[in-house]
Amino acid sequence: MSQKYPFPEWARNQVVYEVNLRQYTPGGTISEFREHLPRLKALGAGILWFMPVQPVGILNRKGTLGSYYSIRNYHEVNPEFGTLQEFIDMVREIHSMGMHVILDWVANHTSWDHHWVNEHPDFYRRNEAGEVHPPFPEWEDVIGLDYSNPDMRREMIESMQFWIETTGIDGFRCDMAMLVPTDFWNEARKKLETVKPVFMLAEAEQRDLAEEAFDVLYNWNLHHVFNDIAKGKYSADEIRWRIPSEITEFPSGCDNLLFISNHDENSWNGSEIERLNFALEALAVLMFTLPGMPLIYSGMEAGNYRRLKFFDKD
Repeated sequence: MSQKYPFPEWARNQVVYEVNLRQYTPGGTISEFREHLPRLKALGAGILWFMPVQPVGILNRKGTLGSYYSIRNYHEVNPEFGTLQEFIDMVREIHSMGMHVILDWVANHTSWDHHWVNEHPDFYRRNEAGEVHPPFPEWEDVIGLDYSNPDMRREMIESMQFWIETTGIDGFRCDMAMLVPTDFWNEARKKLETVKPVFMLAEAEQRDLAEEAFDVLYNWNLHHVFNDIAKGKYSADEIRWRIPSEITEFPSGCDNLLFISNHDENSWNGSEIERLNFALEALAVLMFTLPGMPLIYSGMEAGNYRRLKFFDKD
């Protein structure tokens, strides 16, 4: 019988703030970002979600700095950002201010030069020619992991436990969670809970993920409705008809993430000002009014009108 973990009380009625560390300050470092913590506390952020902080792959890298989501080592901090100890100290400071921290976790794939490639070649999916390969053709900077391998699963969970135990973070935002078997996430949640109660956010809308492993799912459907209303495809009345299926009938014990921007939307589809135009202010208010957990992306609170570069310093 599955175990549904109670929704963390500290996470109720909180605002999630996504931190794009690379682009946040001139140096893109942990130490520079810490200067902004009092401002974010005053803003009302309760949960700081850090995009991946681990070293980025070099082999087949995109752009000059590569993608955050092409991870070379799960246990280390990208030296461009700072050190592991600096990250630990930052988490302690955030906790002292009454806020919490979740780390972006990329479980579906690694960089081509991750140390597992040589140490555990059987951890990776292979094509008919026996070659490792990207999960999708356009993701040419990463290679997919093989979740039929129990040893790989164990190593992945131990890596997640490392961050909970070593740094004191409060949980994870799990990248492309629907690409990883749900039973893995269920197993991971069970093991993480033996360390401390955690908060789990899935970048996915498949509701079976909420049965056991995750506390919050992305509400992509409403996000796309917001975009379509701004484009004139729907009238605002469309939101009324989506409320039952998207919010009222949401799984018990789980919440939905409401957003008008995030790192993917900003970089690939446009800033919220670019996409939503005159509907921006009304939809921003609605995001904080409908039942759910609202998300603020780096710079959104300052009216950022630009697409931030994804593979280079901006």
